[in-house]
Amino acid sequence: MRIAVNARFLLSGKLEGIGWYSFEVLRRMTKKHPEHEFIFIFDRPFSEEFIFGDNVIPVVLQPPARHPILWYIWFEWRIPDLLKKLDVDMFLSPDGYCSLRSTIPQYLVMHDLAYLHYPKQIKFAARHFYKYFVPKYLNKASHVFAVSNATKQDILQHTTLNSAYVSVAYNGCRDSFVPIDESQKQKIKDDYTKGHDYFLFVGAMHPRKNVDQLIRAFGHFKQEENTPHKLVLVGRMAWYSEKISEAYESSRYKGDIIFCDYMATETLVKITGAATAAICPSFLEGFGVPIAEALFCDVPVIVSDRFSLPEVGGPGAYLINPDEYISISEAMSQVIHDPLLEKRIEQGRIHRKQFSWDQTAELIFYRMMQDFSCSRSIF
Repeated sequence: MRIAVNARFLLSGKLEGIGWYSFEVLRRMTKKHPEHEFIFIFDRPFSEEFIFGDNVIPVVLQPPARHPILWYIWFEWRIPDLLKKLDVDMFLSPDGYCSLRSTIPQYLVMHDLAYLHYPKQIKFAARHFYKYFVPKYLNKASHVFAVSNATKQDILQHTTLNSAYVSVAYNGCRDSFVPIDESQKQKIKDDYTKGHDYFLFVGAMHPRKNVDQLIRAFGHFKQEENTPHKLVLVGRMAWYSEKISEAYESSRYKGDIIFCDYMATETLVKITGAATAAICPSFLEGFGVPIAEALFCDVPVIVSDRFSLPEVGGPGAYLINPDEYISISEAMSQVIHDPLLEKRIEQGRIHRKQFSWDQTAELIFYRMMQDFSCSRSIF
């Protein structure tokens, strides 16, 4: 069988959420099923690190699709022509886009519907593209994979799709995210926080991540607890970041706030593993990968009570109201005083088992095969 794959988020040295999802799922799928041929469609020159085996055939299809106009050209003209030319059996798209013009079975991974809930936080052209095309993509797909139950319910609420056509295919966690020993923890603290304990946020810093509220919460926590704890913020500064800058500049404790840019996985594992707790105060997350990574490092998690975050954080998570900075601050205090902290960490160990890239890769593969076989049997 010839399976075409949208591989445009496989960017060397630049893998983020969708890129890591694509990498982990496709690496496993291609290696476990060498009897099938996978055609990886890139929109720019690719790295050999993404050619996972002899059954992977790379194709570069111009133009680079990084703007709504180019998205349209790539998916509605270039992709259907290529799929027809290569005579593929199906098309897998891990980033939620597909081709309305193509007639072959198409399978989508949908990460969130943020454009519906926070439209003003998305650039004008992209916002209108999503509003018009995403509902059509969801209805066009032979099957949709949502990265959480929360995302699945969001899809069902805002479309006419039947629940049977949407499966949950969780993010997993990279194998390198494991607990670190005390000497490693101390070295990270020495390197980043002058030896002090710290709370950690990981993610792109744009409005729905609620980083400005986290900074205010940290100030309140410092005032109430009078501890030397630091706040480490890891991630690129995204658009509309003025509120973050304002919260930081007005904080009495900005000397205790450390901003870090994009980190290599090896460093991120250690800075996650040494944290007092990982915090995700977002208003919306389709999944919340940094929280799963913290669970795999035996690190407590503080999460918003919105969308997928309680689902990912599990029964051991400290839930907060993202609208109230005092709620976040109180959870930080609870972590450093909690006599049941070890019990929460153990709950995290049990809960994290469902977040497996092996399981997700097989779920997606077998669901595609099942759907394809059923569609062929009809004819």
